[in-house]
Amino acid sequence: MAAVPTPPPGPQRPGRGRARVAEPSTEALPLVGRPPAGGAARPVPPLPRVLPTVPDGDGPGDRDAAADGEEPPVTALPDALGAEATGRPPAETPSGAPRVSRAGRDLGAAVGVGAGLGAVVIASLFLYRPSFLLVVALAVVVSVTELVRALDNGGYRPPLPPVLVGGVLMLGLAWVRGPSGLVVAFFTTVVAVLLWRLGDGPVGYLRDTSAAVLVALYVPLLAGFAVLLLAPDDGAARVLLFIATVVCSDVGGYAAGVLFGKHPMAKRISPKKSWEGFAGSVTACVLIGVLVITLTFHGPWWGGVVFGVAMAATATVGDLAESLIKRDLGIKDMGTLLPGHGGLMDRMDSLLPSAVVAYLLLSALVPA
Repeated sequence: MAAVPTPPPGPQRPGRGRARVAEPSTEALPLVGRPPAGGAARPVPPLPRVLPTVPDGDGPGDRDAAADGEEPPVTALPDALGAEATGRPPAETPSGAPRVSRAGRDLGAAVGVGAGLGAVVIASLFLYRPSFLLVVALAVVVSVTELVRALDNGGYRPPLPPVLVGGVLMLGLAWVRGPSGLVVAFFTTVVAVLLWRLGDGPVGYLRDTSAAVLVALYVPLLAGFAVLLLAPDDGAARVLLFIATVVCSDVGGYAAGVLFGKHPMAKRISPKKSWEGFAGSVTACVLIGVLVITLTFHGPWWGGVVFGVAMAATATVGDLAESLIKRDLGIKDMGTLLPGHGGLMDRMDSLLPSAVVAYLLLSALVPA
């Protein structure tokens, strides 16, 4: 069919003498849904796609979107649209901003908070040893609360009261009755969770009770092994060795990773964790393990090597495990209680599994 020619514009009618404004050319802009001839729709330039980022909560770095096969996130409008679209000049970084490390943390705040927590632990161990139980109990209550809230935001509904009460019961019976008391209290907590959740009906029962049992096992049960470490007469030294080794693992891994890290360990879980950083963790843990076990406990030097390697491995696994949970829930940190660290649960991730390994190895290498 032949195209119908468009007639030339006729003379303007009286009373309608407003000048016509020439519309800007749109040849360079792609049209979205070009209307039929004579339509009045204006061309709309395509907006940049914005993808949410899921940062890594453990501090080694944010999510590597390219590693997941996704498009990289767009965090700002293009230069051609930024100032005009917002009506404001581009934002500038304030000169007095806090110093941020490569891990995305306020380094000064992180060091200060870590030193304060260490001072509290040391004071409780050497001034009045049973007071360390109170420190562990407070840490368990805060960490359980943070973890349950994170799970709640992710669609799970674990009942909090029975896990909190059962967690404190685990620590108390671990101190009074030893390993058997810890195990009995754990299973009592599981039964209490199953009964408590009955009141909310059958919908989501398996999901919520499973999440609650995971919380009870992950936090108070593993923390109970720190109480078991404290029970012997030299328990203060055992707890201090356990905590100092985990701290050395974090510091050694961070330093070696920043200086030499090139080969990712688990790119989809924690993109900035490297094998070079893990080697730094092992080195630092072996040094502190050999020194303390030979000089303080008069054990064999090879026992310090075994202890250091095992502690570095479990601390790293604990860190990766919590990072995996946070990625699944789509959060960066478990909380905001500790500046430069996130939540208290973000500091407990390496300590919890390491407490179990420390108790078992020290019981075999240097029996009380």
